[in-house]
Amino acid sequence: MLIVALTGGIGAGKSHVAKYFHQLGSYVFDADLLAREAIERGSKGFDEVVTTFGDSILKDGDIDRRKLGELIFSDPTAKAKLESIVHPEVQRLFEAAKKSLPKDAIVIYEIPLLAESNSRSRFDYAITVEADSEIRTNRLKERGLASHEIVGRMAAQASRDERIAHTDLVIENHGDEDSLLRQVEEIWHSVLLPLAKNKAI
Repeated sequence: MLIVALTGGIGAGKSHVAKYFHQLGSYVFDADLLAREAIERGSKGFDEVVTTFGDSILKDGDIDRRKLGELIFSDPTAKAKLESIVHPEVQRLFEAAKKSLPKDAIVIYEIPLLAESNSRSRFDYAITVEADSEIRTNRLKERGLASHEIVGRMAAQASRDERIAHTDLVIENHGDEDSLLRQVEEIWHSVLLPLAKNKAI
């Protein structure tokens, strides 16, 4: 099984790239979705988060993610506490999901915070999707984010250079969808399929 990390700054186009890889035959997992699952009501993670941060983060019996986000955004200690609960659960969910996949699967794991979490060693290969900050800002505005939210989120992430230092290959997403798809197809055929084949030997 070939496990590939797919990272990139917010608004760079990771999800589009993941979608194209999926269409080509890969299995795709999203760290953010697994993190949501890790603290859903009824889970061990939910109980730990509520015990750690108190009932004030609840809304209608569920964790209010916006409230929790505001709480950890300005407090590095609270952020570290949350990560110590969520990260092991996410890893457990991912390992459990992998058991149902074919032995020769190519797995794309969307992980926005690859550089920040220092987890490159968990993957066979790593790709980052990059785009100019102006392009990313316009895309995020189209998604409905306010300017101050965009600035805050970009500032909280690793820089382009830091992401590139943690990855093997860069996808530049400055053009149109066709250009992006062509890049993904080229990487699939010339990089990922040969890597998977070599790993199977």
